[in-house]
Order: sequence, then C-alpha cells, then structure tokens
Amino acid sequence: MAISAKLVKELRDKTGAGMMDCKKALTATEGDLEKAVDWLREKGIAKAEKKSGRIAAEGLCNAVEKGNEAILFELNSETDFVAKNKQFLDLLDDLANALIDSDATNEVEAVAVEIDGQTIADILVSATAKIGEKFSLRRFSRVSKSDDESFGVYKHMGGKIVALTVVKGVDDEVARDVAMHVAAINPKYLNQDQISDEVIAHEKEVLTNEALNEGKPANIVEKMVMGRLNKYLKEICLVNQPFVKNPDLTVEKYVKQHNGEIRSFLRLEVGEGIEKRVEDFASEVRSQMK
Repeated sequence: MAISAKLVKELRDKTGAGMMDCKKALTATEGDLEKAVDWLREKGIAKAEKKSGRIAAEGLCNAVEKGNEAILFELNSETDFVAKNKQFLDLLDDLANALIDSDATNEVEAVAVEIDGQTIADILVSATAKIGEKFSLRRFSRVSKSDDESFGVYKHMGGKIVALTVVKGVDDEVARDVAMHVAAINPKYLNQDQISDEVIAHEKEVLTNEALNEGKPANIVEKMVMGRLNKYLKEICLVNQPFVKNPDLTVEKYVKQHNGEIRSFLRLEVGEGIEKRVEDFASEVRSQMK
C-alpha cells in the first residue's frame, strides 16, 4: 500500500525516529500506526525519542577546506567515551565531506543536507538509536576566501578545539600558525574596530568602580581607567596579542613579516555555551536514605 508523507511525519513526531525508518515501519505494518511504533521499538529505533531531552555537551569539532570554501561545525555526544569511538569519528568525517560539498550556510540548512538519500537530521536520529547516546550538530559556519587569501586550519586534541583563519598574502603555513594562536589564546575580536561602543562603555564603568573601590583619588581615576581599558582592549584583540610561538612579536607583526594581513578568524570549542548537568551522587544517595 502507498504510505502518505503525512502518516510518516506523524510516526516520526511520535517516536523521534528518522523519516526512512518510519516509512519502513509503516510499510512493514501496512500503515498501522500503533504497530509501526512497536516495530520501531523492537528494532531499537524509537529509543532515540527518550534521549532527545538529554544534554549532549561532549563530542568533537571539525573544519574542512576545499578550494575557496571552508566549513566549521560541532558534532555533540553525551560522553567523551563515545566521541572517541570509530562510529563517531566516521560520522564526523561523513558529515564534513557532505557539508563542504553542499550549499548549507547555517545549522538549519546543514541538517537538511542529504547523504545517500537520508538527511543529516535523520542520520543523527538513527545514530542516537543505534549507539545509545544523543547526537546533535550545532554551530555550523561556512567561510569563503579569494584566490589571494589562504585558509589556516588548526585542530587541538583531535577536534576539542578547532580554529580557522583567513589571511591575505601568505601561504597556508603562516595562516595555520595564526589558527594555532587563535586555538590557544582565544581572542574575542580581530581588532578594536570590531568592539562595540556598548562593550567599551561597560568595561570602562567596571574599571572605574574598581579603581574607586581601591581608594584611588578621583582626580587620577580617569587616567588610570583609560590605561587599564587600553590594556584590556589589546589583550582581547587578535592582532595585538603576543604571538604564541614568539611573544616578542604581536600576531599582526608576525603576519606582516610575511607581507600578510589577517582577514578573519573563527574558533570552536566543544561544549561552549552548553550548560552541562553535574551529577552529585553523594547528595542523591543521601536523599534516598531519608
């Protein structure tokens, strides 16, 4: 019998299983929704639904370049142990290869990309059911460059931290050196032109209150604050930071030695921005003894 797209979607919403798996289940059960749910449960596929609310804060980041295009993304799992297994690493590579060849520019478009007839969203649901941990893809970015620019890619600890730079007028090695610095030092901005007036005003207010609380005379507070503010702004800007491989040079001076100019950078670190659940087993045991 013909299985309608509406029925497939209804089963998917009910179980969290992938579209292809839902269609197979409905075909096998001749369109009976409840029997299809049981079919998925028996195959272990519907387990993914129960895992959808879990926190996936481990995993790896990846960056791939091809011609004048590059992508960065993060693939999350629940535990670091799973992130080290071959299935996870193969999935990380498969996603990278598919995404670099796609037109996706953000997370929504990325999970809609197909691999062998299945969307990445469905593949992640299937992997969740098969491996037993929630999988998710997030923070996908695409970067383009011109022919006179180079990509620098650096991966730390296999992808726990990944950095990508675009540098004009240099070779890949210099661009990679800058990416290594970005991974290690984690600058917030490329230069001071990127810092908003609101950020500067907020920092100035904090530093002013700090100086006043130190008991500094009001007539010298402003001069102190400006000095501290300028120091802070230099510390958070990539071009002004001491280069990690030669602290006698700023990153900007290192690149200029090679007649280059930094255009942009991106940095991903696994789990950034995810509130990880902390298990307090001692408290849990005590609560159960009451």
